[in-house]
Amino acid sequence: MWVEGELFSGNPDFKKIFANPYPTLSQEEHDFIDNEVNEVCAMTSDWEVFESRDLPKEVWKYLKEKKFLGMIIPKEDGGLGFSAYGHSCVIEKLASHSQVLAITVMVPNSIGPAELLLHYGTEAQKEHYLPRLADGSDIPCFALTEPEAGSDAGSIQSEGVVFKDEEGEVKIRLNFEKRYITLSSIATVIGLAFVLKDPEKLLGKNEEWGITCALVDAKLKGIDQTRRHDPLNVL
Repeated sequence: MWVEGELFSGNPDFKKIFANPYPTLSQEEHDFIDNEVNEVCAMTSDWEVFESRDLPKEVWKYLKEKKFLGMIIPKEDGGLGFSAYGHSCVIEKLASHSQVLAITVMVPNSIGPAELLLHYGTEAQKEHYLPRLADGSDIPCFALTEPEAGSDAGSIQSEGVVFKDEEGEVKIRLNFEKRYITLSSIATVIGLAFVLKDPEKLLGKNEEWGITCALVDAKLKGIDQTRRHDPLNVL
């Protein structure tokens, strides 16, 4: 925990909080904001985005080429390797110009699944996914909210049941319905939050393993991304 630990304590030590050094941009991050970020802002008309219900094709291409979607991914994995502060400053500038542009860039760099892969992914998963997420070959989304559950993960009903197939291989059978998922209609990789159940205790002594996440190929049979839910008219 960082300073939020003090804030949530109910009796924060402000001297301790203010003693923390304030982050600064690296020269590379500063140059990126002055050049690439300014350029993509100039390419984007917020009015036209809402009229067409999408970002222009040339903006999508530019975001991928300049690795806007891989800001937090380390350079050795194909990303830009920006700091949390650098990422925040980029989003701040984009949001001042276009809400949709900012959220489109923010989601892959914040709620994943890139950051989850960096912390918890296997080496094989990192080697495959991180370069593809960094250059936009794969577009991610994080599927948490549902028709009966908002951002409260404890309320989700989606579940995965562990079983053995005919060859004896351990797999998970997923049953889920998600809503309000940014980028879901174009995502190629779904970071899916679900409740894991193991009635046969194939993974260990527990039948209930709580909430976990899986990377799901959006092309798998049973996944339907065709119905777009946009009640607030904000893409």
